[in-house]
Amino acid sequence: MMQRVRVICFGLLTSLAIAGQAAAAPAERFEVTSLKSVRPNIVNMVSALQQKNLARAKAAYQAYDSAWNGIEVYINTRNKDVYNLLELDLQARISKGLTAPMPDFATLTTDAQTLLAKYDDAVKMVAGSPPLNALYDDIARLRIVRAPLREVVPDLKDGKVAEARKSYEAFDSKWDSIEDLIKARSEDAYVAIEKGMIQLEQALMPDKPDVAQVTALVTTVNTQYNAALAEVTKEARAAK
Repeated sequence: MMQRVRVICFGLLTSLAIAGQAAAAPAERFEVTSLKSVRPNIVNMVSALQQKNLARAKAAYQAYDSAWNGIEVYINTRNKDVYNLLELDLQARISKGLTAPMPDFATLTTDAQTLLAKYDDAVKMVAGSPPLNALYDDIARLRIVRAPLREVVPDLKDGKVAEARKSYEAFDSKWDSIEDLIKARSEDAYVAIEKGMIQLEQALMPDKPDVAQVTALVTTVNTQYNAALAEVTKEARAAK
């Protein structure tokens, strides 16, 4: 009986030790989780290309491109060669291939698979490196929130009204998470963005929004937003 009790106690202690180790494991930093969140878009693109589904491949590429715009600052800052390989080489080739009159699915699949492998290498590089200055996380947050706003006008010009509204709503839903970063740099920019967002939401309400009006409003919001982003970027580089 005593032997059985000792076995049970040992098992409980082992379980508690394992649980304690798991609880003590540090959480991944924002830089790493942000980079990892982009990866599924590349996986979706590879899958679509393997199935020769051009529409789905284009959608996956657009989702990747938008997400990449939010976090590329990390790679660009850490390793310019890796950044050039991912964006200026592989991504550029895939973008060109997807818009060709007769897409070469075999080549596109190979390029997308290479992009996935090199992207994974980049994530490993970042995960194994010391953190950057915390201001780079602020840059990434600002760029991640801005990313869907960049899709509004292209969607609208393609006649995708519902998608344009969805893109704006994605930006609007995340605005609260970074508005203080904008406000801290410029109260005037903050007020101008808030005003522009109200006008933009109203401009997107009609069944057929005025493309010129929406374009002008997005430009106004982006101009103020990007000015604040430039200030944060300047601070980050000065603090390196």
